[in-house]
Amino acid sequence: MRGFGELEAVVMDRVWNCADTITVREVFESLKATREIAYTTVMSTMDNLHRKGWLDRKRQGKAFLYWPTLTREEYSARLMRDALDTSGNPDVVLARFLEQMTDDESSRLRDVMQRWASGKEAE
Repeated sequence: MRGFGELEAVVMDRVWNCADTITVREVFESLKATREIAYTTVMSTMDNLHRKGWLDRKRQGKAFLYWPTLTREEYSARLMRDALDTSGNPDVVLARFLEQMTDDESSRLRDVMQRWASGKEAE
């Protein structure tokens, strides 16, 4: 799995920030406020994301309604999993990752691990 291209990442950010479904027009209107971009570019990008399996869609009238197939968090977790799988030495990668964590991030990680371990023990 590889990460998104620059425009794909911006489009996915807009889709993830939407509470429900979103149209190409809505994404286009949001993007054109901060960049010069063509409607067809947004449409092609969203179609590509759909073909790649990152977006799902259904037709409503002449337009499509889009929504993400994964949450932002699920996508991030997949990227992390892929990084470990392709690293050559996952132990070293994890150690380097931990070295870069702030105290607050370390504390949150400990909390998550404790909750996860407690849930696993209950099974």
